[in-house]
Amino acid sequence: MTTRMLSGIALAVTGVLLLCSGLATTLIFGGGAGACGPATSVTPTASSAARSPALGGIGPIGDWNAEQVGNAATITTVGMRLGVPPRGWVIAVATAMQESSLINIPGGDRDSVGLFQQRPSQGWGTPEQLHDPRYATTKFYQKLQAVDGWQAMPLTEAAQRVQRSAYPDAYARWEPDAARIVAALTGASAGPAACGVAVSAQGWALPVHGNVGSGFRTSGRPGHDGVDLIVGKGTPIHAASAGTVSVVRCNAVDVRTGRDWGCDRDGDPAMTRGCGWYVDITHPGGMITRYCHMLTRPSVAEGQRVAAGDVIGVAGSSGHSSGPHLHFEVHLGDHTSGTAVDPVAFMASVGAPLNQAT
Repeated sequence: MTTRMLSGIALAVTGVLLLCSGLATTLIFGGGAGACGPATSVTPTASSAARSPALGGIGPIGDWNAEQVGNAATITTVGMRLGVPPRGWVIAVATAMQESSLINIPGGDRDSVGLFQQRPSQGWGTPEQLHDPRYATTKFYQKLQAVDGWQAMPLTEAAQRVQRSAYPDAYARWEPDAARIVAALTGASAGPAACGVAVSAQGWALPVHGNVGSGFRTSGRPGHDGVDLIVGKGTPIHAASAGTVSVVRCNAVDVRTGRDWGCDRDGDPAMTRGCGWYVDITHPGGMITRYCHMLTRPSVAEGQRVAAGDVIGVAGSSGHSSGPHLHFEVHLGDHTSGTAVDPVAFMASVGAPLNQAT
């Protein structure tokens, strides 16, 4: 077996182990409970990053060639070894995409060097050090973990706190690509199954383990087209069945002004309407499931294929919400209210009954 094959296998296995140990929190959300337990963190050091294995020969993925993916693998592996939550891996990869297109370039603007275009004149290190991807990545993670509250920030804000770029909004465009590459490198699609997410014989899984709170179209809420599953903020949300992500959207409106409320903060039951951060997945036969009120931007992108049990985001309280929960809908036809059915009855019929306590 070649060194390249061993490197790839080791990285995939490491990803699954991290997911099941609780270090990973749905790849890009590092602030809440992990896929199988609580997240952990350690203080990074340059010496620990220097032990990261070389990961050449990986790739390509999508539009990113083997060299670029290899550098993304190094960034991810350094984060793993330092105990940085997976949200940080995606922030770091997206930052390097913007700064260098994931190419370890010897120079750039003024005295900028390497994957992150860090500048010796600003105290990041010597040019020789910054041209070492593992050293440069370690320095990035050290700065990131020193930012208070970085895990709850939008990616572009967290990256900007570290980089101080002249183009602070540029990082956001790379988040979907960074999340996909990190997912591919860490074997995340196998993570939920490895952590014990049960998939029924009909191919369905619980989106979360939580009691049903507000039910489907009750007398008090006749327009409630789904059920509210009560879980803590940061709880991983799983795709209920295989399909294609058809909607990833922020929907939160301030009812007083009609303006955007924003989804990267909690909503309000009186002042906000909308689903917050939400995802629709289209399943075979045109069936659709919807997942609302996520904490931050979902970890999937429109057009992405997912399997039953794959993590698609984490629970929060964005949009029209009074507290952390997952609003879950099932539609037998299209995205409209007219096709919604009671998720409790439906999920029971496909072997994945709801109403289970955490």
